[in-house]
Amino acid sequence: MRSRFALAAVAGIAAAGLVLTGCSGTGSSGSTSTATSGKIDGAGKTLDVMIAANTLYPTQQQQWFKDVSAQFQKETGATVKFETFASANDELTKIQTSVLSGQGPDIYDLGTTFTPTAYSTGAFVKLTDADWAKVGGRDRFVPATLGISGPDAKNEVGIPFLSRPFVMAYNKDLLAAAGIDKPATTWDGLADQAKKLTSGDVHGMAIAYADSFDPWKFIWAMAMQQGNTILDLKDKKATIDEAAVKKAYQTYFGWMTEDKVVDPAAIGWKNAQAVAAFASGKAAFLPMVSSSSQVTLDKSSVAGKYAYAVMPTVPPGATKLPSDGKPAATIISGDNMVVAKYSKNQDLAFALVKMLTSADNQVKYTKTFGDLPTNADAAKQIEQGNELLTPILEAGTKAYGTPFTGAWGDTQLALVNVVVQSIPALSSGNVSSSDLDAKLKTAQDTAQNSLNKAK
Repeated sequence: MRSRFALAAVAGIAAAGLVLTGCSGTGSSGSTSTATSGKIDGAGKTLDVMIAANTLYPTQQQQWFKDVSAQFQKETGATVKFETFASANDELTKIQTSVLSGQGPDIYDLGTTFTPTAYSTGAFVKLTDADWAKVGGRDRFVPATLGISGPDAKNEVGIPFLSRPFVMAYNKDLLAAAGIDKPATTWDGLADQAKKLTSGDVHGMAIAYADSFDPWKFIWAMAMQQGNTILDLKDKKATIDEAAVKKAYQTYFGWMTEDKVVDPAAIGWKNAQAVAAFASGKAAFLPMVSSSSQVTLDKSSVAGKYAYAVMPTVPPGATKLPSDGKPAATIISGDNMVVAKYSKNQDLAFALVKMLTSADNQVKYTKTFGDLPTNADAAKQIEQGNELLTPILEAGTKAYGTPFTGAWGDTQLALVNVVVQSIPALSSGNVSSSDLDAKLKTAQDTAQNSLNKAK
């Protein structure tokens, strides 16, 4: 869903980015502003924006591109050119090329979990008070959405564009028919409920095993709940090869192989297909979904029959949170926009970000795509009278940030690759313990090597 707007990077980018920093200015440049009115004159100029392709609403996204460019041209005289990427690897290639060559998109719209990777390259503008003023001020944003803009408030590169806490959708009618009052708050309890709700072609859960972004979030949450942060930044140690992470993968795969609460076809599903299965009434639970699903579900056969709930915060194998566990309901999730230091149109870039994070534009975006606003005024407007959002807002208060390090990009990809490489075994009905151990070792080595090189 777009949601997974991501920016992947390898450790070598960080060093290249630092070199690039030495030959790039850190302040805004290139665009011409009128001293008396403050209006940016972008006549004849084009801004290049890199953003993830929205697989849930592709037609709407193309129209949004046209509308944004038309509005910006009216306001500044400049046009906006959008480029899209389909996966983290696609954007990896683009960011590598941009950082090494010192040219490319003026603005990257990237997932919050990859903001640390972007920060580590040194290739994006570190925001000053003057830069924040150009986008309407830091206080125009919902405070929680600033939680992963940088390592601290004085060292930020990410300007919040969208908020996307992850929750679980559930079919109220199916639960009621099975005598279930509400979704369980433990992963084991949820699996038990899913078994009761699986009958015929209706399954307890809709899971997108083949998605490029979803799988690692399950693993991260379950590991965090067991006290494992995936990367221990204090000791500079990756912890993927520990029992907590293995337990998380076994649970995730087990829904298909052991519990049999997932449609076998889900082995090949992307997120959009999982949403479609739930929307057609063929699944009782849809974990790891955001408010963007509401646009689809409200037009489907389950309209008025579904609700959202915070995902379980008690790890697999437990009935309560361990003493060292974190009740992680979701990552701090959404999109941040970063402005490239090499851009010759930085003032123009900030003007576009200001326009896109205005209350009016944010409300329109939410009504079209479902993602929540980062603009505080827009958030208040969206929240009024929408009871469906209550659990999503609650999940946002229980969000935890992924480790703020340039190594996270490689680590996230390594976590996903464990699932990708396990698909053949999953298809045959069993991911063996020894095979999983081998894949976790590979992921551990990848994460540790990246962490060793990270700045």
